[in-house]
Parts: sequence; structure tokens; C-alpha cells
Amino acid sequence: MQKIFAVTLLVILSAVFAGCGYTPEQRGVSGAALGGATGAAIGAATGGGVGAALAGGALGAATGAIVGANTAPPPPPGYYRPPPPPPPARCARIGYDAYGNQVCTAYYGY
Repeated sequence: MQKIFAVTLLVILSAVFAGCGYTPEQRGVSGAALGGATGAAIGAATGGGVGAALAGGALGAATGAIVGANTAPPPPPGYYRPPPPPPPARCARIGYDAYGNQVCTAYYGY
């Protein structure tokens, strides 16, 4: 009964702290820590001993780091992302200025 309570408490705490970090590096570190702790707890709770706890911790840390680094927090409410700029205009005809430099005199339309 105590093992089930400990695992349940650890899973709840992991869910609470899962979104910590503003940058991918910070989220990767927090994901690795939480994944390692959760994996070690589950490995120990299964009754496999120290080897299972170490294996669960290592696999949990690797998985948590990968998942944590590749997740992005949702944008804040009211956040506006402007559309991307239009592609640059392409030159259709080249002319020369008074100094002999090439200049574009006509552009392809979009």
C-alpha cells in the first residue's frame, strides 16, 4: 500500500512540475529530472530491486529530456503572431545607372 501511495504522489508531483522552464534547455533538464525520478520510483515499486530502479531512472531521464526539450508552452492569451513577410521581388530587367552599376528597372509581379 505504501508503494502505491508513493508512486501516486510522485506521478501527481511530476504532472504539476512538468511544464517548468522557458527555454528548450530548461524544459529538457526539468523533463529529465522528473522522468528519471518517476522511472526510478516505478522501477522500485515493481519489486525488481536496485537494478530495476536504476534502469527505470535512466530510461525515464532520457525520455523526459527528449520530450521536455521538444515541447513548447502555449502562447499567452492575446498573443498575436504577425504573418510572414512576402517573398522578395525578383528582377525582370536589368539596366545601368550613370556610373555603370547594374540596377533593376522592372520586377516580376506576385
